[in-house]
Amino acid sequence: MADTRRVTEPGRKKWVVPQRSPPDENKPSVRPPEIEAERSLAVPFRGHITGGMCPGKKVVMVGVVDSRPDRFYIALTCGRGTGGEPPVDVALELCVRFKDRQILRRACESGSWGETDRAVPFFPFIRGLPFKIEIHCEHSRFRVFVDGQKLFDFQHRLTSLRDIDTLWIKGSVAITKLA
Repeated sequence: MADTRRVTEPGRKKWVVPQRSPPDENKPSVRPPEIEAERSLAVPFRGHITGGMCPGKKVVMVGVVDSRPDRFYIALTCGRGTGGEPPVDVALELCVRFKDRQILRRACESGSWGETDRAVPFFPFIRGLPFKIEIHCEHSRFRVFVDGQKLFDFQHRLTSLRDIDTLWIKGSVAITKLA
């Protein structure tokens, strides 16, 4: 509940100004690593998902497609991996390819990539324009929205959702906000 304070000016009635509550330490759910805080949202990006994924949790990314894009990737992984490479367990990897207007989705379990899903009802990304992508975690799937429109569902191939604790972003995109 918000804290309130009484404010009085000479010759005026007392009125109450609501005060903001202290910030919630669990928000935003995606945080850049402390050692990279000065680069914060620079691409390539790798950030921790506080508490891992669970049903009801979502990751939101607001960004702008480069003016001359080739492709960009968004991945939810189990751990940070080593160097510039993701770990052996990738719960969801999205590859947005502009030349052929495709959005590929796949998962990697114990270093082995599974089948790639390709079908989408539309291609929502336009060079030079902003977008908002939301990845909702449900009990059996990820549900992905772009600019408020459902794009696809991706069935969980890794079952330990809490282990999915890292967000990777790289490629022809600039990040403006993560939550």
